[in-house]
Amino acid sequence: MVRRERLQHPAAWWLWGLGLATAASRTTNPVLLLLVIGVCVLVVSERRDPATANMLVPFLVIGLVIIAFRVALTMILGNGIVGDTELFTLPRIPLPDWAANVRIGGLVTLESLLYAVYEALRLAAILACLGAANALASPRRLLRYLPATLYDVGTAVVVGLTFAPQLLADARTVRAARTLRGHDGRGLGELARLTVPILETAFERSLGLAASMESRGYGRAVTMTAGGRRLASVLALVGLLGILGGLYGLLDASAGGVLGLPLLIVGGLLAAASLVVGASRDRRSGYRRDPWTWTESLTVLVGALAGAVMVTGSAAGWNGLTPSQEAQLPAVPLPAVLALLLAATPAVFTPRPRRAT
Repeated sequence: MVRRERLQHPAAWWLWGLGLATAASRTTNPVLLLLVIGVCVLVVSERRDPATANMLVPFLVIGLVIIAFRVALTMILGNGIVGDTELFTLPRIPLPDWAANVRIGGLVTLESLLYAVYEALRLAAILACLGAANALASPRRLLRYLPATLYDVGTAVVVGLTFAPQLLADARTVRAARTLRGHDGRGLGELARLTVPILETAFERSLGLAASMESRGYGRAVTMTAGGRRLASVLALVGLLGILGGLYGLLDASAGGVLGLPLLIVGGLLAAASLVVGASRDRRSGYRRDPWTWTESLTVLVGALAGAVMVTGSAAGWNGLTPSQEAQLPAVPLPAVLALLLAATPAVFTPRPRRAT
């Protein structure tokens, strides 16, 4: 069956990306982490909207910078890992007695560098998952589906996301104009001279946007009883605490273990209940909403399955999820590999985005 070209629902891509990020957070195995990054690159290359910028590339660059910085910091300051494979020795700077536990320079071992690379690679894989979600479904599209309770916050975020890139474009335009007038465009003094015209342009654009939004009915008052407001606030506060506790338990196995997932579910349900209570007096109509079909459901399912398999394996202590810092290829759990390969299938069964015109 030929699927019509369309953009898939943004919430499906973000839930898929969060599932992959959860899977990456449960392991330090470099093979699995590189597989997660490969899945993100494959899906983005096949299903990214050609009319938008590829936001995965900056996230990958940031990940490489994090890995290089972590390795350099480990060589200079160490990380507490003592190994037997000596690589080289840096000149050591003597420190006073009160800083006896801190070293600058000294012996660098292979085990300490591998530990730094594994930990930094995990963070880079999580960033790649978030970058893939940004590339496949921009936050601006996702904000259209915010609950009515978050209407004002969503409007402010949309305005910010709309005008932040415009500031950079205005800066380039003003700088080019000053260069044509004979200014070199360098130095702090020149940077200060760019501020006034950029801010003036931004204020004029903001006033125009405010006038157009007011003419379309934005900023209307919402009637809500005091009891309903208090109930929504309490549910939101308790729900956010549950979500934070659940995420901490999922990201750090030593802190929450298996308890992290139930806390996350309960917190999410309470937060959803607060949104329902707050939205009971605030109705919104939708305009040209993206459809939710079986492809969206299957995309969320394969992403959640990858996260669930990795969480289960971490709780069960599968061999290879947390490898030792030895100079050899670590063991790779087969169920984890299959779950991550299954998470790459949205590159095949999801509808292709519209061709760029």
